[in-house]
Amino acid sequence: MNRSDLARGADLDRSTVSQLLSEDSPRLPNGQALAAIATALGVSADWLLGLSAHKGAAAEILDQAVQVAETDRHPVDEHLLAWYRDAVGAKIRHVPANLPDVLKTEAVLAHEYSGETLRTAGQAITGTRDQRALLSRAETDMEICLSKEALEAFARGEGMWSGLSTNCRKEQLKVMGQTLAEHYPSLRLHLFGANDRYSAPFTVFGQKWAALYLGQRYLAFSNTRHVQLFSKHFDDLVRHALVRSHEAGEFAEKLADGL
Repeated sequence: MNRSDLARGADLDRSTVSQLLSEDSPRLPNGQALAAIATALGVSADWLLGLSAHKGAAAEILDQAVQVAETDRHPVDEHLLAWYRDAVGAKIRHVPANLPDVLKTEAVLAHEYSGETLRTAGQAITGTRDQRALLSRAETDMEICLSKEALEAFARGEGMWSGLSTNCRKEQLKVMGQTLAEHYPSLRLHLFGANDRYSAPFTVFGQKWAALYLGQRYLAFSNTRHVQLFSKHFDDLVRHALVRSHEAGEFAEKLADGL
């Protein structure tokens, strides 16, 4: 489509279209012209203005902006890995369902996946290795928020960790501390207080996606406003952290030493 085609399709003067597309004197169209151009191109006005990642017309935007992704078992699965790879070079913000999977030892994963699940321990271990490999990239920037109480409960072997030996828990905490120290500041863990803050598990992948974990499914959001909402919630957790990222590794190792 050339400029004349667009002018005819939007019922605008060609000179108006030329002015809008000019690099020398860029200008924004008024509301009526914007709507006419969006209709002629079959895209959304929000996309034309850079407010949405979706080109679709208004009737299609909701289906595109909020998607349901099936998952075999949180947290290590192909959806997450694909989103991680797509966001390499951008900031990743992650609130895990329990311990951060990228920091889990093979013994912890074997325990977690020892029951009858749709995913074997071997598959989970392989998936975690793929995630961990992303940490070695120079452009990686990953922040994780976890409640301080959840990490302390793991150290004590409570809840789902009750059958995990003291040695395995101690090794996990040591590995967590060492990994955080090795990859800081490209990998940062913040520990917030569960009595002060709450969060469901979710991940924000740069400015493109935010995925909320529901159990056997994710709700994946790609609308800019939705992604920003998740980012602001994450920033609030960081702002109220009881253990800051530069202290988290040492905190984990102290928990290990206390076992």
